[in-house]
Amino acid sequence: MDSTIKKLGLAVALTLFIAVSVHAQDVTVWKVDKAHTSVNFSVNHFFSAVTGKFTIFNGNFNFDTNNLKESNVDFTVSIKSVNTDNAKRDKHLQSGDFFDANTYPNLVFKSFKIEMKSDNEYLIHGKLTIKDKTKEVILPMKITGKMVHPMKKNTLLMGIVINTTINRTDFGIGTGDWATTMVVGNEVRIHIPMELNSKK
Repeated sequence: MDSTIKKLGLAVALTLFIAVSVHAQDVTVWKVDKAHTSVNFSVNHFFSAVTGKFTIFNGNFNFDTNNLKESNVDFTVSIKSVNTDNAKRDKHLQSGDFFDANTYPNLVFKSFKIEMKSDNEYLIHGKLTIKDKTKEVILPMKITGKMVHPMKKNTLLMGIVINTTINRTDFGIGTGDWATTMVVGNEVRIHIPMELNSKK
């Protein structure tokens, strides 16, 4: 009797393990096409916008519209790759006055929930870490298109765009005189168009 119960329990446990494993594998793994992806930002200097981008970044994008519970996103951006088309300004942004890139070399985002907002629009809830500050943020994501890749065999292509804003002072970006918002605005606008590929 005990042996039968043990075998039955093992069978149930094995079935559950297989079911969970298969469920987890249902999430589509997308590879970021870095040649067609950019991490852009803009912030006001007095009354005009200064634009820039980060040229070195890595990320994991596991996303399925039919399995949002298991979907997740994370990415890392190198602060030293900041590029505003002005070498002097880029060096200043990397200094202790702003990002302190030698001490805090990376910006990191990790999602903990993705929810559907409307057709092709989703909200990525996660934690954003800049310098020694971590804040919960919501990244609005829009799917701009999805199709079979016309130039890569057995590959799906998906385009997305993320547009949001953060307050630089929430993360301690800007110290001393630069902490005030008279010269450099506190609102940083972020624009990330991204191209993703996945094997069919």
